[in-house]
Amino acid sequence: MLRSTLLVKTGHPICDISCGYKQAYEQFSMAVHEKYPEMPIEGSNYPADKWKEYLAHTINILKIAAIAMIITGRNPFLNIGLGEPAILLWAQSNKISACMMLFLLTNMVESTLMSTGAFEIYLDKEQIWSKLESGRVPSPQELIQVANFHC
Repeated sequence: MLRSTLLVKTGHPICDISCGYKQAYEQFSMAVHEKYPEMPIEGSNYPADKWKEYLAHTINILKIAAIAMIITGRNPFLNIGLGEPAILLWAQSNKISACMMLFLLTNMVESTLMSTGAFEIYLDKEQIWSKLESGRVPSPQELIQVANFHC
């Protein structure tokens, strides 16, 4: 009985349908289950650099604060003697458009920061494929060949 576990780490969330990683993960899972039906397969996220995580988190907090500032109509710049920025005046007079634009743009930046481009495959603790090293995702047939070699 095979006791190895196949672990796939991607640079995008596994549940993110917009990138091709979920589809690749599902293809690999099916291919491995056909050859090794008893082998457990796990998916996880390949971690981004810590500084990128902190920056994405900071952007998220600033996004929420900016949206709250736009919706409430408050202007903290007046309290510190900086006047009213033209962009804030525009945003407060176009609340829905400004909030949607702010939300979409900051989410795009956060997603870019958290994306590593990784697609790493481990058999137990041994790495058997790295997109970061090879520059590409393996085909399901290549994955089976590599798994056969390591089993």
